Amino acid sequence: MPTDTTYATGKRKLAICRAWLQTGSGRITVNGRSIESYFPRATHRAMATYPLEVTNLLDKFNVNATISGGGTSGQAGALRHAISKGLVTIDPALRDVVKKEGLLTRDSRTKERKKYGQKGARRRFQFSKR
Repeated sequence: MPTDTTYATGKRKLAICRAWLQTGSGRITVNGRSIESYFPRATHRAMATYPLEVTNLLDKFNVNATISGGGTSGQAGALRHAISKGLVTIDPALRDVVKKEGLLTRDSRTKERKKYGQKGARRRFQFSKR
């Protein structure tokens, strides 16, 4: 890896992303595949590249990421979080822009655990009066 590479981690739900940012042409690679093949849905691609769009750096950085765990939505959120943290590490002046969009805050919403004596996290078994 070149010396102008920055490393950042991002998390969302059960997904963990490790991202390396370096100056380049704007190529984004996830687990050795292009972002178009890894995230077929346009909404997930838009979510992942949003920090680069907000800072107008979409074609300035190459991103190489490895993502594990979770589903596609959680993985796109984890990539977004990692890219945001990496951009702030590269240029601290971008912190205000990225922070205002709420991209540096880790989204801590996860699935609630199932409780005993119930069908799910909140749903109870059907009650029969008679």
